[in-house]
Amino acid sequence: MPDPTLDLARQIMSCPSVTPDDAGCMEIITGRLQALGFSIETINRNGVTNLWARRGETAPLFVFAGHTDVVPTGPLEKWSSPPFAPEIRDGMLYGRGAADMKSSIAAAVTAVEAFVAAHPDHPGSLAFLLTSDEEGDATDGTVAVVEALKARGQHLDYCIIGEPTSVDTLGDMIKNGRRGSLSGVLTVKGIQCHIAYPEKGRNPIHQAAPALAELAATEWDQGNEYFPPTTWQISNIHGGTGATNVVPGHVEIKFNFRFATASTPEGLQQRLCTILDRHGLDYEIKWTLGARPFLTGRGPLADAATAAIREVCGIETELSTTGGTSDGRFITEICSQMLEIGPSNNTSHKIDECIAVDALPKLSAIYHRILEQILLK
Repeated sequence: MPDPTLDLARQIMSCPSVTPDDAGCMEIITGRLQALGFSIETINRNGVTNLWARRGETAPLFVFAGHTDVVPTGPLEKWSSPPFAPEIRDGMLYGRGAADMKSSIAAAVTAVEAFVAAHPDHPGSLAFLLTSDEEGDATDGTVAVVEALKARGQHLDYCIIGEPTSVDTLGDMIKNGRRGSLSGVLTVKGIQCHIAYPEKGRNPIHQAAPALAELAATEWDQGNEYFPPTTWQISNIHGGTGATNVVPGHVEIKFNFRFATASTPEGLQQRLCTILDRHGLDYEIKWTLGARPFLTGRGPLADAATAAIREVCGIETELSTTGGTSDGRFITEICSQMLEIGPSNNTSHKIDECIAVDALPKLSAIYHRILEQILLK
C-alpha cells in the first residue's frame, strides 16, 4: 500500500529549494495543514519564506519545527539520479533533502493528520514553525518567527525539530540539547620592521604563540551529565605581507568556543582576556555569539520520546548533545522543552543523500505516539 509519508516526502523533495528559496514547499505543506483546520500565517523577511501554522488556542502548545531549504547539490554529474527527482533504489529514497530534513517534515505532517483524524477535539494546540533559511545565514528565518511570537508573549510548551539525529538506525540517538558557539577574531598588534633588524620591531606572532599554547591547553570546564567539556579551537591564523624579509605588524587569529551549559559566554570571554593580559599582549577582539547552549533534561517530552522510540523501533534511544548548532538556539528563548528527532545523518549534505524508505512511516509513528502521550495524558 502507498505510504502517505513517502508520498509527501517525494513531493517536497521535488522542489529545488536551495537556501533560501522555498521553491513551493510551503505551498504544499500549507494545503495539507489548512485541510486540518490550521490557521496559516506567513512571517517572511528579506526573501525568506517562514510559516507559522496553528490549530487550537489552549495550552499546552506542541510545535513541530524545521526547514524546507537544502544545501546546494554539488556537481550534478556525480549524483546517481537527479537530486530533485527523488528515486527509490534498493530500499532507499534518494534526493537532496531526504535526510536533512524534508522527510522529517513529511513525517510530522502525516503524524498530525493521523492524530487529528483520531482525536479531532484533542486537548491543547498544535503548531508548525517552518523556514527556508536554516542552511544559509539563518538571519531571516526561525529567528524572525521567534521574534514575532516573543513580541506577542507567545510561549511554546513542547517542540520537536526534525533534524537528522540518528546514527546507524532510526531512533538510536536524539538530541536533547546543543552546545553554544562563541567565535572571536583576535588581532595581536606588533611593530613591522625589516626581518634582518628584529630589534627595531615587535613580532606579534612570536608574542602570541605562548598565549595561544596556554589557551589550547586550558580546561574551560568539565562539562556535565549531558555535555562534554567546552572546547577552544583556532580555525585561522593570518599574519605578514607575504614577503620573507618583513616582520609583520599584526597577526589575526580566528577561534571558536563550543561550550556547555557549565560555562557562560561572558565567563569564557573574561577568562580568555585574562590569559592574553597575563602575556602582555597588545590586542583587540571582535566577539560573535552564534548560539547559547540549550538543554532539555529528563521530563515529559524526553520520557515520551524514549517510550515512543522503544514502542515503534524496539530500541533504547540515546540522549545526546553532540554535533553543531541548529535553529533550536532561537526557539529555546520561548520554549520549555525541546528535542531534535529525525532520521540517520550519515548522508546529510552529501552526494546521493538518502533515507531508508521503511524509516518514513516509523518516524511518522514516533511523532504520532509522542503527540498522544503529551496531549492525551
